Amino acid sequence: MFSVTRQHATQLDEQDALAQYRDAFIFPKGKEIRYFCGHSLGLQAEQTKTYMQQYLSDWGNFAVDGHWKGASPWLSFHEWFQKPLSLLTGAYPDEVVAMNSLTVNLHICFASFYRPHRKRYKILTEYWNFSSDRFALESLVSLYGYDPKDAIITLKPKKNRFIVEWQDIEEAIAQHGSELALVFFNGVNYYTGQAFPMEAISRAAHRVGAYCGFDLAHAIGNITLSLHDWRVDFAVWCSYKYLNGGPGAVGGAFIHQRHALEKNTPRMAGWWGHEASTRFQLSGKFKPVKGVDGFQISNAPIANMIGLKASLELFLKVDAKVLAFKREHQYQYLCYLLSSLCTVQNGKKYFGSIISPQEENQHGSMVCIHCPGGKSLVDELHSKGFWVDWREPDVIRITPSPWFTSYSDIYALSIYLSKVMVIK
Repeated sequence: MFSVTRQHATQLDEQDALAQYRDAFIFPKGKEIRYFCGHSLGLQAEQTKTYMQQYLSDWGNFAVDGHWKGASPWLSFHEWFQKPLSLLTGAYPDEVVAMNSLTVNLHICFASFYRPHRKRYKILTEYWNFSSDRFALESLVSLYGYDPKDAIITLKPKKNRFIVEWQDIEEAIAQHGSELALVFFNGVNYYTGQAFPMEAISRAAHRVGAYCGFDLAHAIGNITLSLHDWRVDFAVWCSYKYLNGGPGAVGGAFIHQRHALEKNTPRMAGWWGHEASTRFQLSGKFKPVKGVDGFQISNAPIANMIGLKASLELFLKVDAKVLAFKREHQYQYLCYLLSSLCTVQNGKKYFGSIISPQEENQHGSMVCIHCPGGKSLVDELHSKGFWVDWREPDVIRITPSPWFTSYSDIYALSIYLSKVMVIK
């Protein structure tokens, strides 16, 4: 299927149906940059500058009237995001909303779906949670008077393993089922690149009477999602990674229709979640908008949504299956080259090992290499124009993007690594 020749990389680039979109993004200035950090911050879409200038022009020309006038009136600006976000998450438009930031949305959803009662107060989650998720969980149970060490069950991989097996997740849910109020996992783990079986986890959680939610920071725009059909209760995400929304870009949330359309679902209420016709009448009882919009608290941060709009327009232009194919193809190509060119030879001490799953549907686009002491290597790669990143304590993360990574980029990185790195 693959070969280790430069000619093969060139041929793959010539056959790439998405090659034209590389020019739709802006690369860092300087010598040739091969950018593999889309898992941390996606590149800026070219159209962002035009939209930002239009926003500033409308603000200057219309002032407060910009809520109703201009190229994209601000009052309804958030509504544009419903279609692309519903396609990316496998949801209905009234189940998704662009709002706040990831961790703020996490707290908002926890307020709705963590409902401890007597013995059912525990949360099952993964051991390698990103710190912000861990902090949110710990503060959540503490607010209810529980000890995080007791109320939060963290599921570790088996000894000398990095991946949490589905069988272990299923067994843990069954074992603690009568105590569980919530099961909360990442869609894709930030440290290992493992994609969790979200549908299976959701079904298992519901079987024991628990709610189920996911952090999709490394999943949205990266793997195929079907949140509605999987009957996930809620999910949250950021937009600056695989969605290329810009640093600190607006986050998003999904709440399943069976909760979002139920006006009595507990929620943290705010004026922007109130029905639009009486939103500015600051009196009376809170009447939530139908769907996930009723979980909004504040009006949309327009300037913080412009980069995301520019990027999502590209997602609307391209068949999701074409994106998924290239994402998987480049992932496997990178793993193939690393395994072929950087393998242990002549008894050399290995310097790293690929810990991301290679089976289809068990990973996103991020290849994670366990490499103790490898921080200096990341610095060296950066100085040579290969932008990968280091995740403490000991992992190098490399992410080809179907939007702006060429096969020749992957080949060049692999050739360089073959000179300095040995992988077991």
